[in-house]
Amino acid sequence: MSDAVGGSYTLVVDLAADATLSAGALGEHRLPAGAYAYTGSALGAGGFARVDRHRRTARGDHDVRHWHVDYLLGHPAARIDRVVRSTGVDVECAVAERLPAGPVDGFGASDCDCPTHLAAAGDGLDGLAERALAAHEAAVAASDDPAATVEVVAGSEE
Repeated sequence: MSDAVGGSYTLVVDLAADATLSAGALGEHRLPAGAYAYTGSALGAGGFARVDRHRRTARGDHDVRHWHVDYLLGHPAARIDRVVRSTGVDVECAVAERLPAGPVDGFGASDCDCPTHLAAAGDGLDGLAERALAAHEAAVAASDDPAATVEVVAGSEE
């Protein structure tokens, strides 16, 4: 179920096997099996419906590749473990900058000055999810928006 309010989100992705991705203009990249975190925004009328679209891509129910993350999620070894989201506030870049360096420069960051919006960490899914939650909490606190909230939701359909 999506929230039309929207905000920013981080998909914590389990890549169960090594994968070679052809990510549009970024070219081909080999990602080792492991935990990844992709941070994006879900602003506008559809709100968090974008996360539902990502879930459909990860399940194989949607095969259009529009965003860089679609190339990762469309790989059969990828699944969304959980989603950390900040509701009612745009903290996409602030969260991405607080996460570990990513394996692909420019991934998900074609419309901003961030080095990447894809993070990778060697501390597994739980460790990366904790980092993502802490990054969202810090970014929301820095935003000084008293109405903004942070929550963790299931990676599969809610």
